[in-house]
Amino acid sequence: MIIFLSILGVIGVSASGPIMAATAAPILAIAFWRNLLGAGLMAVPTVVAKRAEFAALTAPDYKRLTIAAVALALHFVCFISALKLTSVAAATALVCLQVAWIALFNSLLGRRPEGAVVAGLGVALLGVVIITGFDLSLSREALLGDVLALAGGAMAAIYQMAGAAARRTMSTGTYTTLCYGACAAILAVLCVLTGQPLVGFSPAAWAGILAVTVLAQLMGHSVFNHLLAVMSPLVVSMIILLEIPGAAILAAVFLDEKLPIGTYGGLLLILVGLAVVVRGQQRTRGRRRPLGSENPSPPPALGGE
Repeated sequence: MIIFLSILGVIGVSASGPIMAATAAPILAIAFWRNLLGAGLMAVPTVVAKRAEFAALTAPDYKRLTIAAVALALHFVCFISALKLTSVAAATALVCLQVAWIALFNSLLGRRPEGAVVAGLGVALLGVVIITGFDLSLSREALLGDVLALAGGAMAAIYQMAGAAARRTMSTGTYTTLCYGACAAILAVLCVLTGQPLVGFSPAAWAGILAVTVLAQLMGHSVFNHLLAVMSPLVVSMIILLEIPGAAILAAVFLDEKLPIGTYGGLLLILVGLAVVVRGQQRTRGRRRPLGSENPSPPPALGGE
């Protein structure tokens, strides 16, 4: 089931960049609507089944939700802005470096990774470079887009880490409903402050917003939020690296685009790096687990009590 959900999530997020880049609507409006619609669709079954869970939320729960929602809003602002300034390949590759940001943040928090984990990260990131070459440009506009994509990756890392902490006490439905809803509220304020309209788009733009909501928000983000309950943010972000070859393969299948020469080799390196990181984290948790303990220690996360 975990493998199936991972594949589903990768397919969802792989469609995100191309759809958003092609959607003729203001940057913040796209992010607002995908979060608002995502929250609404998740809220319907969750409020019915998990009403008591909402009432039982504590101050630390709301703290983690706030961190996650703010980071997610800033991630969307940076990433979608980057898609308008630089190539989809460069923006996607750079924002997917959230895995490197998580490793850095964990180190700053005193959770230094094993040598095997660092080696796995290196192998996977080499795969990213082979697939995209990062497609960096020296133009001022493209350079700004690349910087924004890097910042979007850092925000995504904080979102993943705060989400891992929140998922210890909240179900997927409760967490995603509140996090997406709060993120939509933040983005609505930003739209008002910057004068970006939230309505009046063409039917094609609304179709793009609906598509990115169903595929990227529900099938992508929500699946990975669910997996945060059983995987560390580092491993989840390693899986998200597969978005890079995934986007290239989807473009080849549905848009008749030619695959980059290094796609298959890069994909293999990402998978090898992912396997090394997962194995290294398993060994680390095994050593930290008290004798006779049946459950692994919870994943490292931001925003804990």
